[in-house]
Amino acid sequence: MSADESRPYGRPAHDSYDAVVVGGGHNGLVAAAYLARAGQSVLVLERLGTTGGAAVSTSPFPAVAARLSRYSYLVSLLPRKIVRDLGLDFAVRGRPVSSYTPAVRGGRPTGLLVGGNAEATRASFAALTGGDREYEAWQRFYGMTRRVAERVFPTLTEPLPDRTALRALIDDPAAWRSLFEEPIGVAVEENFTDDLVRGVVLTDALIGTFADAHDPSLVQNRCFLYHVIGGGTGDWNVPVGGMGALTDALAAAARAAGAEIRVRHEATRIETDGTRAEVTVRAGGADHVVAARRVLVNASPRALATLLGESPPTPPAEGAQLKVNMLLTRLPRLRDRSVDPRVAFAGTFHIAEGYGQLADAYREAAAGRPPAAPPSEIYCHSLTDPSILGPALAARGYQTFTLFGLHTPARLFAADNAGTRRALLAATLAELDSHLEEPVTDCLARDGNGEPCIEAKTPLDLESELRLPGGHIFHRDLAFPYATGETGRWGVETAHANVLLCGAGAVRGGGVSGVPGHNAAMAALGR
Repeated sequence: MSADESRPYGRPAHDSYDAVVVGGGHNGLVAAAYLARAGQSVLVLERLGTTGGAAVSTSPFPAVAARLSRYSYLVSLLPRKIVRDLGLDFAVRGRPVSSYTPAVRGGRPTGLLVGGNAEATRASFAALTGGDREYEAWQRFYGMTRRVAERVFPTLTEPLPDRTALRALIDDPAAWRSLFEEPIGVAVEENFTDDLVRGVVLTDALIGTFADAHDPSLVQNRCFLYHVIGGGTGDWNVPVGGMGALTDALAAAARAAGAEIRVRHEATRIETDGTRAEVTVRAGGADHVVAARRVLVNASPRALATLLGESPPTPPAEGAQLKVNMLLTRLPRLRDRSVDPRVAFAGTFHIAEGYGQLADAYREAAAGRPPAAPPSEIYCHSLTDPSILGPALAARGYQTFTLFGLHTPARLFAADNAGTRRALLAATLAELDSHLEEPVTDCLARDGNGEPCIEAKTPLDLESELRLPGGHIFHRDLAFPYATGETGRWGVETAHANVLLCGAGAVRGGGVSGVPGHNAAMAALGR
């Protein structure tokens, strides 16, 4: 434990700093580390008892030695540049397969396995769809998205290009039309014919976003884009040691550079004249004021407005996911005997995510009803990184499951959060069980109190625990990564010259990336 954390209620070391960072999530820590390395005096204020925000590893089950990535869970958008610049002791590990999607065709359990090697993937497509057409379309489509990724991803840590410049950089009119101008549903339906294949493609447009494939706002396109450009490849990797390994490394880098981090210190107000600012801080039941040349806010745009005493942005943000963490004594057996569970669960395991199923689930939720067949996907991190399990659990074959449910907007939980959570969890597990030879609950480990090792988080839970507005994991709907009339040079600027937004709600925010933190630091340093 650092000195800052062991004395959480002591006053900050100084009355004035070059920069005060409000919020010790991963983006705030990135900003603090860059600024401190540039020789600035930096104070980080974190409301909770530890840094990390949503990117943490915890042991949620009593007396069970398993550290799960409790909220955020995969890494794609974190640039290697940030890891190198800050000298982070952090690594990711690629998953051996991309995905497996169980299905029933002709009354027989089967599925689509993507990844491992090209021939196995081709064979799986052929077995499911009866030929090579869908596989070849898949290769063309994701060849296109990879070329876009190679061009767009490096721009995320540079000043914002305008729309014309980004379009010229991509230099592919068909790709631009498919990703930036027409609803992604058009491209999905133009390129693929099989309902299951279409659904697997569409899921990248819906993780953390409540939308239909043909939503005219293109919010689903923006979500899709961020899911396929990560690292310049679109690959989603497992953080070695869990997500907390990243934020622990960031906190260590910030402290090593000279930043002061105070946990259980809540910023309650920001006052600024554009040149100097004062931040009111509450700690240990007392308030005090810290002065700063600049304030970087690693919180949502709504929280920023509250701190400044301004009107909140409209419309309000709304999350739309069910997050479930499980610890299993073994992997469940599959009805599709042609695939080993250790292979099927090594990537993304899609459940009820056919194209038609996703459309049905969206319509039901938009009408105010929980989906009858809730779509979701599972990630088994321990197959890729057993270090998140204690040695005894790993030796006994225990595994972790992270389940992410789609199309469950916060509005569904407003009347009865606990009751709707229970019912939706049961329906989600039933959809999973329909592809298993045994109920997944039969595989659940037991905690020190004899209770099953499973927890579920709704958008309202995430709002309560992490202050995510409406439980929205991106703080608000994502934006395309180019400048508009409302954005500044870096996409982090606000109406106040010395107040910057360095959280997920910044342009090019969302996901575990550190990009808003990097960009806010560059803006603060005038680079």
